[in-house]
Amino acid sequence: MRIAILEDEPTQMEYLVHALEQQLASCADGLTCVRFHLGEALRRALRSETFDLLVLDWNVPDLDGLDLLRWVREFRESRVPIIMLSSRGAECDVAEALATGADDYLVKPLRPLELAARIRNLLRKLQPQVQQRPVERFGHWEFDRTNTIVRFGHPAGNSETELTEREFRLALALFGNLGQTVSRSYLMERMGVSGESPSRSLDSQIYRLRTKLGLRPAHGVRLQTIYGQGYRLEAVDENPS
Repeated sequence: MRIAILEDEPTQMEYLVHALEQQLASCADGLTCVRFHLGEALRRALRSETFDLLVLDWNVPDLDGLDLLRWVREFRESRVPIIMLSSRGAECDVAEALATGADDYLVKPLRPLELAARIRNLLRKLQPQVQQRPVERFGHWEFDRTNTIVRFGHPAGNSETELTEREFRLALALFGNLGQTVSRSYLMERMGVSGESPSRSLDSQIYRLRTKLGLRPAHGVRLQTIYGQGYRLEAVDENPS
């Protein structure tokens, strides 16, 4: 799980990161907290990066958390969950943040157990795919987590393909974000790629995955390279008129 945190106060930032890493350490896909001290810096990152959750402090310099929240809901295609943090506890402030598009609102000082519990609850409601179900289904595609096998059931024919653990994680990341541009860094983290040439490793894995699973319009999907950003897996009409 990849969480972007917007907080300008260094002590609060470290407290937040420590609390999340401690309370969410058992996350199946691992946990990465990406720190941002300025709202504009996070907005730039959101143009090309992918996150599972945004934690936004209301009161930061330049672009504050509420303005960033408004921008995300107006201009970003994905419905990323957002938690607002603030020392403002007045009912009108909470109502404004929720009306603008926040999924939850916490008043400082924060309590680590409550924060982690709210995050888990939010992800369960908004992103059910993050739960570790034995089998995931996306249209004609079925993902067997236990055996890292992908089954494709289609009028044109059925197939069953065994993937490596890394390929399986990559495929789930793409199908789980169908129709959205997914950043290279997000995909590499999902795969657990490290070493001297992680970018080339990702490109190689994408090529193998495209071939192994037959990711092409005839099978109802198209895998596109989005220059300077990452990849996008789209559902397409298999029988265009």
